[in-house]
Amino acid sequence: MKLISVVTGCYNEEDNVEKLYLRVKEEMAKLPAYCYEHIFIDNCSSDATPRILRRLAAADKNVKVIFNTRNFGHIRSPSHALRQAKGDAVIGLVCDFQDPPELIPELLKKWEEGYKIVAAVKKASRENPLMFAVRKFYYRLINYLSEEQQIRNFTGFGLYDRRVMDIFRQMDDPYPYFRGFIAETGFEPALIEYVQPARQGGVTKNNFYTLYDMAMLGITSHSRLPLRLAGYIGFILSMCSLAVAVIYFVYKIIFWREFSVGTAPVVIGLFFFSSVQLFFIGIIGEYVGVIHTRVLKRPLVIEKERINF
Repeated sequence: MKLISVVTGCYNEEDNVEKLYLRVKEEMAKLPAYCYEHIFIDNCSSDATPRILRRLAAADKNVKVIFNTRNFGHIRSPSHALRQAKGDAVIGLVCDFQDPPELIPELLKKWEEGYKIVAAVKKASRENPLMFAVRKFYYRLINYLSEEQQIRNFTGFGLYDRRVMDIFRQMDDPYPYFRGFIAETGFEPALIEYVQPARQGGVTKNNFYTLYDMAMLGITSHSRLPLRLAGYIGFILSMCSLAVAVIYFVYKIIFWREFSVGTAPVVIGLFFFSSVQLFFIGIIGEYVGVIHTRVLKRPLVIEKERINF
């Protein structure tokens, strides 16, 4: 029998974690040709989530749990759990039901057709319309900026063959952008469209910082275009500045007494070029931050305990 690994990261998900376990168990019961393991990685939850996971693991050996020593963030922790999966295929599911477990049979069907990657893409969402529009804009932007063809409206929810996961395990990246990695492999993905449900219970753990962090990680990991733009625009503006300076100088020499430069051009030029410099220093800082993170070579997470491995 083929082993299917379902991987779920969780942090303070006491309202959802047992419901998700039951839904996955129900879906896998419809597929007797497969056996499965459900790996939960807990990012040092402060609510009842660890207690619920211990109870589920004690009652069902298909449930495997990793407890982290602290909260290692929304990127490192799920990536570590994916690398621990030993299945012939791996399915990533978030804990808030925005990745519908009922799509599991369809993901497996496409995998059995020979696809190494089966990506679930959002054709619509029941989340806040403004946030959905912003996300769609970001997917278009990163697809335009990226050196590889990215999958639009793809959150990471999907199925990945063992061969893909073996490549992922070989990556020496302490802060991986998984969605970009999937596009970078070059395997042709099967796409399954779905309507993303609203979150079922609890409150989202995403905030402006986590969303910005993911967005900038995607751009800096897969595009050098912002750095090149900084160089191009800097060169163009320097030429414009030189031309303006020469024109002012010549005009002042010719009309020494009649032409008064005034403070307005100086103030406008100062603030304009200062804002441009600060903007591109910020972009360069993002790239430096990514380099700094990868040079440190820290582990994705530090585990406190494992159950049923």
